[in-house]
Parts: sequence; structure tokens; C-alpha cells
Amino acid sequence: MITIRQMRYFDALATTLHFGRAAEMVHVSQPALSAQIMEMERHLNVTLVERTRNNTLLTAKGHEVLGHIRGILAGVDHLEEAARRSSGMLEGLLRLGLIPTVAPYLVPQMVPHLRRSHPLIEIELKEAITDRLIADLSDGRLDAVIAALPIEGDNLVQRSLFIDTFYMAMADNDSDVLLSPMTETQVDPERLLLLEEGHCLREQALSVCKAASRRSLVNFGATSMTTLLQMVSHDMGMTLIPQMAIATETARTAIRIVPFAEPAPCREIGLIWRRSSARRQDMEALAQSIIESAGSLREEGRGRTAALA
Repeated sequence: MITIRQMRYFDALATTLHFGRAAEMVHVSQPALSAQIMEMERHLNVTLVERTRNNTLLTAKGHEVLGHIRGILAGVDHLEEAARRSSGMLEGLLRLGLIPTVAPYLVPQMVPHLRRSHPLIEIELKEAITDRLIADLSDGRLDAVIAALPIEGDNLVQRSLFIDTFYMAMADNDSDVLLSPMTETQVDPERLLLLEEGHCLREQALSVCKAASRRSLVNFGATSMTTLLQMVSHDMGMTLIPQMAIATETARTAIRIVPFAEPAPCREIGLIWRRSSARRQDMEALAQSIIESAGSLREEGRGRTAALA
């Protein structure tokens, strides 16, 4: 008999195509995961996975079985969601994804707030770029995602949470003279530092610098806002910083924050969940908790900006 656990292990392996990473995803050892996959193959009397020294691939039968398994797991998740929903508001496991330019700043405020207001909640967090989070949400591996809007997908519900204003971050000893508030035309594309491909903040920075040739933009392939701001503090360039990051990042990095003239560039942060989810009221309660958590965070950022002016 095939178990739900085995199906989840196989789904993780099909997602990562790597036994080690799949084992990490489902929180078991690699030998345990491999043994369960082999047990599935023995029970079905088919080869699901092609194993080589350098690659792990699904066989044609593996792809066929995967479609059935993901349909079954989606049904199981829906059943579990309905059971959790009947037990009370925001009780039990909540699997939440966040983009990297939100997670480090919102999580320290949001998680304690959620635990105070919903003490029976169990929170599982995942940080990744938007495309990966939405894929996991659509496949049922996440219950909700916090990301920059808009997000495409007819099967998704989007709830606006707050507007996050952008500022320009520069080195404290930067010799450039910028008017404050500055205009977007003052942004020197040859000094604008960007996150690596895939981060939505990269595209938002490019939209601020519309007139720049992409060839003139500086790209160090930084994977985090903290790394990017370390480069800024060493006078390697300038970058956009969202308001919610200001209090945290200016407390540990010597940078100068320059506001933009109105209308200042900004991003809209939202909560996204599956339209088919049985946890709509949970999502609304979650959205309200996030709004309350982010409010104090952005107020702290405004105060820090005023102090640095």
C-alpha cells in the first residue's frame, strides 16, 4: 500500500530532482527518503526514477504517476485545511512564503504578533524568490505568500497589505551631491547596484531608472539586501532600499538615506493564496496581523530616516 508520506517524498524528489535536497525539504534523512521511494517502486512494479552518478531524472512512468500523486496530495491538503478551519481561527499549521526583501524585516515583527493573537498557530516559513513561492503555493506546498503585487494567476487571490516606499541608499562618505528629496533623473545608472536576476526588487529598481541602458547598470549578483548595502557602505555604488528595511539596515551599516520627491517610487506588498483554499477567513485574519505588524515597522523606518536627515 502506498502511503501519503511516500507520495510527499516522491513529490519533493520530483520538485528538486536531487535526493539530498528532497530529504531536506521533507525533514528526513536521505537514506530514509530513498528507501521509501524504492518501496513505492516495488509496490507499483515500475521504475519511477532514473538514477545516475550525476543526475536524478523521472522516467516516463514517473511523470505519469506524479500527476496522479499531486492530485491526491492537493485533495489531502484541502481536507486538512477544512479540518483546521473548523477547529478555530488560525489554529494549526500555517505554511507561509516570503520574498527575501521582505522576510528579514517583517518576520521579527509578524511572528510574535501572530503568536500573541493566535496562540494555537504553528508557523512554517519559507524564503525564496517570487516565482518559486508561487509555484509552491499553486502546488499546495504553501498556504500563502507575501510578495510584491501584482501576481499573475487566475487561481490566486491577492490582498493588498501596505505600500512600501523606496529611498536611495548611499555611502556616508559618498562625494555625490544629491538634492533631497531627489528625483529619478538624478539616479546615475552606472552607480546603481542591483540584486541578481529573479528578485522583484531588481525589476523595481530598473523601472526607477527607465532611461538607463542595461549595459551601464552594475550587477554584482547579490542575493540579499544586506549584502547589497554592505557594498553601498564601502562606496561601491548606490541602491534602492524599501522603507521597511531602513531601521534594521541603518542600525548595522553606515549608509545615508535620501528620499525621493513625490510621487516617490514604491512597491505594493500583498498576501496571495489559492482561490480554492478553504481558509479564506484565516487568510483575512493573517492579512490583518501583517498590516498591524508592518505598520510599526514602517513607522520606525520613517523615524530613522528623519534622524539621519
